[in-house]
Amino acid sequence: MYVKTLTVSALNNYIKKTLDADFILNNLSIKGEISNLKLHSSGHMYFSLKDEGSKINCIMFKSYAGSLKFLPKDGESVIVKGKVSVYEKDGAYQLYCTQITQSGVGELYIAFQKLKEKLEKQGLFDEERKRPIPKFPRRIGIVTSPTGAAIRDIINVSTRRYAGVNILIYPALVQGYNASEDIIKGIETLNQIEDIDVIILARGGGSLEELWAFNNEELAYAIFNSKKPIITGVGHETDFTIVDFVSDRRAPTPSAAAEIAVPNKEELIRGVNTYESSLNIYIYNTLKDYRSKIASIKKTLDLNSPANFIINQYNYIDRLQDTLTYKMKLILQNEREDLGKLNSLLNAHNPLKVLNKGYALIQDNDGKIISEKKELKNNEEVVITVKDGKVKACLNSITEI
Repeated sequence: MYVKTLTVSALNNYIKKTLDADFILNNLSIKGEISNLKLHSSGHMYFSLKDEGSKINCIMFKSYAGSLKFLPKDGESVIVKGKVSVYEKDGAYQLYCTQITQSGVGELYIAFQKLKEKLEKQGLFDEERKRPIPKFPRRIGIVTSPTGAAIRDIINVSTRRYAGVNILIYPALVQGYNASEDIIKGIETLNQIEDIDVIILARGGGSLEELWAFNNEELAYAIFNSKKPIITGVGHETDFTIVDFVSDRRAPTPSAAAEIAVPNKEELIRGVNTYESSLNIYIYNTLKDYRSKIASIKKTLDLNSPANFIINQYNYIDRLQDTLTYKMKLILQNEREDLGKLNSLLNAHNPLKVLNKGYALIQDNDGKIISEKKELKNNEEVVITVKDGKVKACLNSITEI
């Protein structure tokens, strides 16, 4: 019997081709537990998939790993889709993975994705239509289980942040067959209460099945149609449900939802103090600037003050008066000198001056000076002016000599 001798590479290549040609091995869906998970810097994932009796090495290339909706971890039960083939270099067969889903949630996850895509296309997730969360709500409505840890966390956080906060709890189922309907009724009831400003939907963490009530289509429409803004705090930070996408604000936990809804009194006081300090500084600086401007304006006003102008005009008037007085005195002095000269000249030519030398002035009764002897007549009265006065005389006899 002839036996063909193969090289190791040829053998591994043959085995690879054989496995690759097998329909079942190329379309596998394997359930198991992840172990020895390694996330390579290249983006590829390497791990083992095991059960109670065996294990198989697995690889998921970057092109597939990038589309995962969750981050796998050791010990997690998953369902892996892919094919079995041989890595020829090592002669080891392994499972080449194309998809990983958490075990037991495959159908639920698919349903979640379909509903999410449907509602997103209808615009229920649009950021533009989401309502703002009031900063200072009068009253907060909470739809949750009255006995769960979520309500205790919300109350503790709320009262710590603002002791006087007003909370109204609508007790509702948050898990099970009728939970979605109960939550919807809670939203509708709280919407009818006028002084409620914001609503919180809350539940603690759990598996996808436990949180499934919050992936309900009718509940999504109820949140969308709510007149009051809604905050969701469902599960843990890594948990996402349909209500988180529709709500006006998603919080990673119930405690975080309370932090969003309830203002922090201490922070408000610190903020007010900061504003007060800033306002005082602003007022001080503003007053300082105005004082400086007023001082500058006063200085300018003083320089251009009407009082200063009047004082300056008084000084100008005084100077004018001094000048006028001086000029008047000068004119008077000149006039006196001229008058003196005229007086001297007049005195020099005054005919009465000769009277001092013994001469006399003869005038008739009409005051006419008699300068010739022919003008004298007998029995005529004449007025004779001498040095010390005037006398009347009657000429009884006139003799020419």
